[in-house]
Amino acid sequence: MDVDITAGPAFAMGVVALPAGGSVRVEAGAMAMTRGDIEIATSASGGFFKGFKRALGGESFFVNDFTSESDGQVGVAATLPGDMTKVTLDAGTALLVQSGSWIASDATVDVDSKWGGGKTFFSGEGLVLLRCTGAGDLLISSYGAILPSELAPGERLTLDTGHVVAFDETVEYSVRKAGNWKSTILGGEGLVTDFIGPGRVWLQTRSSASLIDWIKRVNPQRDSR
Repeated sequence: MDVDITAGPAFAMGVVALPAGGSVRVEAGAMAMTRGDIEIATSASGGFFKGFKRALGGESFFVNDFTSESDGQVGVAATLPGDMTKVTLDAGTALLVQSGSWIASDATVDVDSKWGGGKTFFSGEGLVLLRCTGAGDLLISSYGAILPSELAPGERLTLDTGHVVAFDETVEYSVRKAGNWKSTILGGEGLVTDFIGPGRVWLQTRSSASLIDWIKRVNPQRDSR
C-alpha cells in the first residue's frame, strides 16, 4: 500500500495512491476524499456471516472497495481525532485490532473477528477483537497519538485497557484489575491489560472511554420531564 499519512498525530489522514488496476478496502464511512479515476463497490466482503462478525468487532457490516483503472487517490480518516499508522503483515502473522481502529487495508488482508471471552473486554468495547491476516498492509487509527512497542520474549508491558490499539497474535495477553479495590474504585483505575512478548504492541495516548466519562461529568443529562 502506497500511503502518505499527514496531519498527525492530532488529525491524521491517510492518502492511498492506487496504480492502474490497484485497489484498497476501506471501512464504511472512513473515506474522506477521492481524486482521479476511482470506482467504489460496497459489499459484505466474505458474505453475511463474516460481515456480521466484523460488526460484532465494532466495525461496519459493509466495507467499500475502491479501484482505479489508471491512477487515483483515496483519502481515509477516522471518526475521532488522532493518529494513523501503516502496519505490514506477512502470511505467517496475525494482528489483533481493537474495536473501531481498523481503517483500510490491501484486498489481500482478511479482516475477521476473534472471540476471546472475558480477556478481550477492553474498555467496555465488547468481547470481540478484529483479527487481520494475510500478506499486505493495513491502516489502523487511534484516539490521540500511536506509540509502537517491540516486546522481547518474556518482556512484559501493562496498558490501561482504554489505551490498547493493536498487537501481534504472538503476544500473550490477560486482563486484570489495576490493583486492589481502593485503586479500582477510589483511584479511578479500572482494568489493565498485561502483554508478554515476543511481538509488537501499539498504544494510543488518549482513551475514548475517558473522554466519554468527562463529557458526562461536565454536561450531565437533564431529566426531560
